[in-house]
Amino acid sequence: MNYRSLLIIITIAFLFGCKGVQQSNPQPAAICITDSMANIIAIDTARLISVDDELKLSGEINFDDRKVSKIYPFSSGQILQVNVSLGDKVNKGQKLAVIKSADVSGNYSDLSTAGNDVAIAKKQMENEASLFSNGIASEKDYLEAKENYQKAVTAAEKLKNQIRINGGGRTSANGTYIITAPISGYVVEKKINPGGFIRSDANDNLFTIGDISDVWVWANVYETDISKVKRGYAARVTTLAYPDSVFTGVIDEVSNVLDPVTKVMKIRVRLPNTNQSLKPEMFANILITNKEGKRAIGVPAKAIISENGKDYVILYKSKCDLGVKEIELLKKSGGMAYIKSGLKAGEQVISQNQVLLFKALTEK
Repeated sequence: MNYRSLLIIITIAFLFGCKGVQQSNPQPAAICITDSMANIIAIDTARLISVDDELKLSGEINFDDRKVSKIYPFSSGQILQVNVSLGDKVNKGQKLAVIKSADVSGNYSDLSTAGNDVAIAKKQMENEASLFSNGIASEKDYLEAKENYQKAVTAAEKLKNQIRINGGGRTSANGTYIITAPISGYVVEKKINPGGFIRSDANDNLFTIGDISDVWVWANVYETDISKVKRGYAARVTTLAYPDSVFTGVIDEVSNVLDPVTKVMKIRVRLPNTNQSLKPEMFANILITNKEGKRAIGVPAKAIISENGKDYVILYKSKCDLGVKEIELLKKSGGMAYIKSGLKAGEQVISQNQVLLFKALTEK
């Protein structure tokens, strides 16, 4: 028993011990709150407030789809280097892998040939232009040479664009190309290893990079609870990994359709993840709250005393005017108790260390 509780008992015992000392027909002594007791109790005023409506859901943490990038190969080839591991943090533009590709080498070889063709066609066009200006060649020969030059230039530009699309400066004439991170984030998927081969008909991604500075929590809502969730409602999320930590967010997406098999509706909660504590695929418990419902008299939930299936509060009017009042609870939520009957707005209740006073008041 702590010092404060002992002090209350001693004070009450002293008050009861004084009964009948000055009267031949003793009357019950009033239970008063001494100055010492006043330091260890708390007094709250009942007030009319909006009733918090709560809904408990379960869900799963996932990426913000807008901040996830899947990386695919430019072409087939052999994997020479892989510079990152699963879970590594990477920055935008960071080298992830190097691949040796016959296709890339072929593109550069074709570009070299196309460059020679352009030079030859240009020389022929210039010669025909000179002959035509001197009346030696016909205009038809000159125009034909000019057209051949334009075709050669177009073919070379097409190859340059193809190389540019397939990595540009990240490719080289020796046939290697570099895979880089398109965004900053974490390597959440890695499907290649050094020495492996990428087939020309493969359509799978090599890496997935995810930014988890913000995460989404997807939860299922049954049909009976649909009216209790709306966009903008507050959400408190806990996880198995961090049971003592509460992450706060808001509902930012509510589906307009129900799953035809499970008959549930999906909602999405957006959570800031400043310390990157929350990981995709984590199980989550979600508590949705809103204040759009009815209003009721509210007091701190800790002020309620429950005994023999009934609920009570200690009414406070003055230091020597205390009383036990039975009340009917509507609900408890978020640290508040909502009163259905038995208490009026403006009445004061003791909400700390009131149990011993309750015993004294009910046993005298």
